[in-house]
Amino acid sequence: MPLNLKNCITYFDYKVYSGGLQDIDLSDKLMINTINQYSCYMASLDEGFKRALQHSDILLPDGVGVTLSAQLIYGKKIKKIAGADIHQKLLELLQQHGGRCFYLGASNETLSKIKNKINSNYSAIQFSSYSPPFKPHFSDNDNNTILEQVNSFKPHVLFVGMTAPKQEKWAAEHRLMLDANIICSIGAVFDFYAGTVDRPKDVWIKLGLEWFVRFLKEPKRMWKRYFYYGPLFGGMVLRKWYQIKFGRK
Repeated sequence: MPLNLKNCITYFDYKVYSGGLQDIDLSDKLMINTINQYSCYMASLDEGFKRALQHSDILLPDGVGVTLSAQLIYGKKIKKIAGADIHQKLLELLQQHGGRCFYLGASNETLSKIKNKINSNYSAIQFSSYSPPFKPHFSDNDNNTILEQVNSFKPHVLFVGMTAPKQEKWAAEHRLMLDANIICSIGAVFDFYAGTVDRPKDVWIKLGLEWFVRFLKEPKRMWKRYFYYGPLFGGMVLRKWYQIKFGRK
């Protein structure tokens, strides 16, 4: 369960972080994940994914669907903290201390662009990476190779970017075998940081419309997430609100 319980709220079956980035103690060994409306709904169908999110030390609210529904259901105001936000925060801390970061996921081309950007913007950081095979499930040999790559480098921060729910489930399953202080699953941030996919501008993010701009840029890939699973998540929210307000299931 999350370490910072005083800065968490109960949200469905999870403890979601409700503080600010400045309040997170990053000196401990941590598993950091994010939750948005899509992952919240998908986890209701996938017990392994649900357990992985529940066993996060810090579960960040990465989406306006989560922040707005938290206020509707529980009357709690929480601030969205995106994967890109925690990624930048961790890089800044690594820069201060000359730390080591490892990027696990994405293509070699994307990882090369990340390396170049890290070297340019955070010269004190030691960088390593590995592009695992693109397949739904890793074999034992695949997992052994990944663990060897990570553990030989001993990163202070391991960023995992293999898309949800694969990345969260893999990190949770191998947590005790990974020689890393902080394990952070951040998915699309690899592409955002590399510049292979443009993240929406700050004005759209502040307006809570980051999701809409992402849909406009990648309609074939994103339409189902927002316009099919979005309403299903809305149904979950309304049922939970009704249950709490009227004390019924």
